[in-house]
Amino acid sequence: MKRVVITGAGTINALGHNVADTLSSMREGKCGIGALDFRDVDRLAIKIGGQVHGFEAEGLFNRQQMALYDRFTQFALVAAREAVAQSGLTFSGELAAKSGVVMGTSGGGMQTLDENYRTVYEDGKNRVHPFVVPKLMNNAAASHVSMEFNLKGPSFTVATACASSNHAMSQAFQMVRSGMAPVMVTGGSESMLCFGGVKAWEGLRVMSKDGCRPFSANRNGMVQGEGAGMFVFEEYEHAKARGADILAEVAGFAMSSDASDIVMPSKQGAARAIAGALQDAGINREDVGYINAHGTGTAANDKTECSAVADVFGPHADNLMISSTKSMHGHLIGGTGAVELLACIMAVKDGVIAPTINYEEADPECALDVVPNQAREAKVDVALSNAFAFGGLNAVLALRAV
Repeated sequence: MKRVVITGAGTINALGHNVADTLSSMREGKCGIGALDFRDVDRLAIKIGGQVHGFEAEGLFNRQQMALYDRFTQFALVAAREAVAQSGLTFSGELAAKSGVVMGTSGGGMQTLDENYRTVYEDGKNRVHPFVVPKLMNNAAASHVSMEFNLKGPSFTVATACASSNHAMSQAFQMVRSGMAPVMVTGGSESMLCFGGVKAWEGLRVMSKDGCRPFSANRNGMVQGEGAGMFVFEEYEHAKARGADILAEVAGFAMSSDASDIVMPSKQGAARAIAGALQDAGINREDVGYINAHGTGTAANDKTECSAVADVFGPHADNLMISSTKSMHGHLIGGTGAVELLACIMAVKDGVIAPTINYEEADPECALDVVPNQAREAKVDVALSNAFAFGGLNAVLALRAV
């Protein structure tokens, strides 16, 4: 099997409109969660989120593109542009024919859906824009990324709720590792911060009204965010031959299904995915130094995840650093794993561990080193990125320093 490395990264999220600003915010433990600003927010019980502010799409896309791009597509393209630019790749000829895109999203064009429901139900209009369907479909972002960069190989979207990005990146990794594609652009994007998107999540009663406090005993729920993270996954020898700057190696992955409950997580399912990623990568438990946790800030998720980590790593669990950057940027649902992978790259490349901010009270059921409130410098050779979704769908990626 071929080795797979990351040669480009891009993002836009509540912490920053690019990778440099995002990593700087993670190092400083900044919080990107604040008051939501959109139509009818006063009708919501939940009024906070990790919203991307100061984003001027009109300066990045022309009028024709704006008619086709939902906000989640705009985010994906902005992040992909940064990632591809950093990689230094130009896709033409055989490279273009074999390279592709795999993206994760859960809500897809939720902003478009919300706007057009208003048009037909609230405003009583009988017609909508002819591009509503291609604008809201879940594969829109992947398709537009493929068109912008001339990627003619395997391209599709994965929708597995909160694990969508990790599942998407896992599939891209497998394609490069197997030799199916020399390069894959991959990641995830989400923009569900609109009236309909937040109102639906309110019904689950898992949302916090005042902040995201993963692993802290006084946590009271998750906080939604929005944005995108995109990466260039490249076959190692291909990257080496052209002198590419390598950010990290994607060492392995695993997926599992709880097959038990649509919303309650299973320790056994999470543990199988974590252990499977180690086995796939050929990594010993003691080699892992950092885990970017799913860490939503709900009691069920945090306790289940900590228990699963303890089961898999045994005594070494006490030596692990495990943090949730959702405390800073919110839960991007289908896009969250992609933004969180940046924290794993920062750990193995720069030796900086992103903190779990807002940590206030120790929880004996989450008795791990959760890197509370302040970033930490530490040498890390291997990092894991956990994603555990509604429906019991789990995906874990392993990164190795190069």
